[in-house]
Amino acid sequence: MASAETAAEHERILREIESTDTNCIGPTLRSVYDGREHGLFVEKLDARIRNHDRDIEKMCNHHYQGFVDSITELLKVRGEAQKLKSQVTDTNRRLQDDGKDLLGCMEELQQCRLQQRNIASTVEKLSLCLPVLETYSRLQEQMRAKRYYPALRTLEQLEQTCLPRAGRYRFCSIMADNIPHLRTHIRDTAMTQLKDFLESIRKHSDKIGETAIRQAQLQRSLDSSAQPRPLIGRRVRKEAGPGAKGHDSMMEQNEDEEEEDVPGAQELVDFSPVYRCLHIYTVLGLRDEFENYYRKQRRKQARLVLQPHSNMHETLDGYRRYFNQIVGFFVVEDHVLHTSQGLVNRVYVEELWELALSKIVAALRTHSSYCDNPDLVLDLKNLIVLFADTLQGYGFPVSQLFDMLLEIHEQYGEILLKRWNLTFRQVLDQDNYSPIPVSTEQEYKNYTSMFPFQDPELEKLPFPKKLPFSEFVPKVYNQLKEFIYACLKYSEDLHLSSTEVDDMIRKSTNLLLSRTLSHCLQYAIKKKNVGMAELVQVIINTTHLEQSCHFLEEFISNITNVPPDAINSTKLYGTSTFKDARHAAEAEIYSSLNAKIDQFLQLADYDWMSPLQSGSNLQLQPSDFLIDLITFLQSTFSVFTNLPGTPVQHATLPGKVAQTACMSACKHISTSLMQLLLDPEVRQISIGVLHQLDADVRECEGFARAGPVAGFQGDTLLLAFSDLRQLLDLFTQWDWSSYLADYGKPTCKYLRVNPHAALALLEKLFKPMRETSRKNVVFAQFRKSDRDRHKLIDTVIKQLRNLIAQHTS
Repeated sequence: MASAETAAEHERILREIESTDTNCIGPTLRSVYDGREHGLFVEKLDARIRNHDRDIEKMCNHHYQGFVDSITELLKVRGEAQKLKSQVTDTNRRLQDDGKDLLGCMEELQQCRLQQRNIASTVEKLSLCLPVLETYSRLQEQMRAKRYYPALRTLEQLEQTCLPRAGRYRFCSIMADNIPHLRTHIRDTAMTQLKDFLESIRKHSDKIGETAIRQAQLQRSLDSSAQPRPLIGRRVRKEAGPGAKGHDSMMEQNEDEEEEDVPGAQELVDFSPVYRCLHIYTVLGLRDEFENYYRKQRRKQARLVLQPHSNMHETLDGYRRYFNQIVGFFVVEDHVLHTSQGLVNRVYVEELWELALSKIVAALRTHSSYCDNPDLVLDLKNLIVLFADTLQGYGFPVSQLFDMLLEIHEQYGEILLKRWNLTFRQVLDQDNYSPIPVSTEQEYKNYTSMFPFQDPELEKLPFPKKLPFSEFVPKVYNQLKEFIYACLKYSEDLHLSSTEVDDMIRKSTNLLLSRTLSHCLQYAIKKKNVGMAELVQVIINTTHLEQSCHFLEEFISNITNVPPDAINSTKLYGTSTFKDARHAAEAEIYSSLNAKIDQFLQLADYDWMSPLQSGSNLQLQPSDFLIDLITFLQSTFSVFTNLPGTPVQHATLPGKVAQTACMSACKHISTSLMQLLLDPEVRQISIGVLHQLDADVRECEGFARAGPVAGFQGDTLLLAFSDLRQLLDLFTQWDWSSYLADYGKPTCKYLRVNPHAALALLEKLFKPMRETSRKNVVFAQFRKSDRDRHKLIDTVIKQLRNLIAQHTS
């Protein structure tokens, strides 16, 4: 079994040796030698070799005759080949001899064609290289001329078109390597020019704004022209394209230029650096970077422009420079918006304007609050209006500025009120509170033209004559008109309707009347050392001013073209103001008169325990202080009767005041004497002092009957002393039976006697009698004689107390 497997393995190896390349037989033989039957394999290998040798021999024997025949044919051909070789050799020699000339011509032709191809190739290469050189030369010229945007276009053409066509030459490589450096140089140079431009417009924005505002002012003066005018600053706008040319200088302004030919921003500023830099960055693919840089720098400049100087409020020039810079900034932005093809857009400009508007309004509110000069506020308002109109002409919304002007109007009104307060006080302090004397017709007309006064009776009188009012009436009236004019000046150009202007003026005038003028009149009335004549003249003056209020109404209506009876029209408070002043003057007359009376009454020195001298009550004289008081009242009320004017005026104006003052004085005297009599500090009195008071009251009643002031009917003035008169009559006549019997009846003789007062006075009178009786207890006869009187007084006191109790219940 093992020998059969070995024989089969050897047979396989032999087949493998026969079919395998000899170079790969090594591994096969190794497998034989690795086994133990290699001797047997060698025997099989020899047997196989002998088999192959026998096969080769059989094959050679089979083909041998054919081989012999072929050798025989080959020997025959050799002779013919010798002949052919010699013929070919002869033919080749003859051909070589004959083709030498032709070969020379062919070589010459070949050389010529080679040269021709070289020339054509050279021309072709030069035609590709010459545009490169020409373009590069043009690039150098543009760089030297600082025409960077065309240079950048040339550089792009050189890089993308010319150099790829030219091929790989050394000079092309040098040019290609230099292109990034040139681009960087162009970009940096353009950015430098842009920075110079931004710095220049920052420095010159004041001049740009001044020119734009002057242009707006010129257009406002020409608004009455029939032809419509384009927006401010754009009537000579020029479209600036990529090839905008101009010098790098930023400002070109002729100081002697006429006002009719005011240049626009585009004529003052060379915007070519902006366009150039924009186009360069666009070509470089950096447009977004450029836009962000430009907007960022302009925002920084806006913050600087919008920051006012700390002393801006001191002069109008400070405000003017502030507005000029802002207008200059936004004029430049507006021009860039309309000419730069998207460098800035409307949203960006509107956001910038909203930021600026809030800061402008805040700055103006702060700085205008420091101002206390109405002329400066008015000039500031006109400047703000011109500022707003200028920017509105460029399409910027300015409604907030006009709203702020209405706020400033309140401050302006307060400043005016302060100024007019000083003016009114000065007028009142300088007034002599005397009727105005007029000597000629012209002088009379001058005063009547200053103040609406008509008096037919006074006009009939011959010159010289006196106007009923003093100097402060026409002066105050004119100052009221001046105040109205000042309010009207502020309302101009605020784009308000006539009704709004009328309402604004009327409200301000009402503040002037009800607050400022009213306080000044109160000051003049209540200041020290104001005499009765001055107070009476104040009453006359305020009456005439009150009558002139409807003329002020008509004056306001005429300048505002709003009828005074229009719906929702504010009415002036002048009537109530002057009425209040007149009432204050009247009250001051009454209070000062009463104060003077109190000064006289303080001189009263009654001896409350003075005895009654029998038979002398009829000869008692009034007290000295009362005689002086009556004399003072007589001289005082003569002031009312000596006032200038017609009798009608005396009856209606000072007459009423005099009547009220006289009645008030008499009541005050009566009340004061009653208070003296009932003063709790006066604990006891005698019947003698009652008779002295009776004499004093008779003197006062005599004054009242004499009619110190005309206009009283009958004994009306005597009623002021009726309470005191009835009380004194009750005690001096000791008519208690009538008083107690008729108390409460309309026909009672002592109707005005109060039981409380009667009881208090009776107790004061009875108290010394009781003390006297106690001191004289040793004199029994005395007690007997006064016993009935004491009983009567006790009875009266009890009855008075019963009356009081009944009245209280």
